[in-house]
Amino acid sequence: MPGVFVHRRDTHYADEPYCQYQFPKVYLSRASQFEGDWAVYYEPVKAGGRGFYAVAWVERIIPDPTRDGHYLALIKPDTYLDFAHNVPRTIDGELVESGLANAQAAVRPLSPQDFVRIINLGLGDDEGALPRIGDPAALAPTLRDNQRPFRFEQERIRAESLTSRIVRDRVFRTAVLAAYDKRCAMTGLKFINGGGRAEVAAAHIRPVAQNGPDSVNNGLALSGTAHWMFDRGLISLGDDLSVIVSRHVNDTASLDRLLRPDRKAIEPLDPTLRPHPSFLAWHRENVFKM
Repeated sequence: MPGVFVHRRDTHYADEPYCQYQFPKVYLSRASQFEGDWAVYYEPVKAGGRGFYAVAWVERIIPDPTRDGHYLALIKPDTYLDFAHNVPRTIDGELVESGLANAQAAVRPLSPQDFVRIINLGLGDDEGALPRIGDPAALAPTLRDNQRPFRFEQERIRAESLTSRIVRDRVFRTAVLAAYDKRCAMTGLKFINGGGRAEVAAAHIRPVAQNGPDSVNNGLALSGTAHWMFDRGLISLGDDLSVIVSRHVNDTASLDRLLRPDRKAIEPLDPTLRPHPSFLAWHRENVFKM
């Protein structure tokens, strides 16, 4: 059975949503119901207002070795995914989580029907974020007034889609581009073609192949040249988002004209989605060429 983890950005718990969620023993019986299944993350309105904003696979639950009376829900690597669209608690006056029995429970099971509904709304279909009909990775239909009644097969297909690299890349791109207003973080350029598609790509700071999560905190919106240079370690970012240039760059004059005048990357519209220092440090230590 899937479940819900309530996470506040100002939490005092040792939460790192893409790798672990900490909770007291009182919630152990509830959390155990979705061990080995998906959990969606929810942020209360009074704590920032993102609503349901991400999904991840709970691989296992263990006693917290650092805090008595607490447990850790360990997230399976490569399963955390920020939604393309945050999902509010209510839509048109109706609860999205229709089976909600206790709004105060920080850890709670989620009905399969509600899980599918939240995933449908969260993944969305912007800029081709999801496969079209006929695509082998096609998902269950997005939420409509005439949506067919829930079926187990629909849940299974939808859950399987969450592990599809095609789907995850498209959703990650939508979330990152929205965070940066479709503007290149390094150059500040915002080019949109006639069809409304942005020129920038969503770059992982720590690649998925190196256990980097599909989290906006691990992403940057970058134009083609900046993306190419970032992936090859010719440029990187300090923790203050200042651009660091490798001595291997052969045309620094042109690069100076390309970068923003203050030589700092722009921040996301929501400051909480800022690149995480741990991912930036990983890039400097493992990709950047001094």
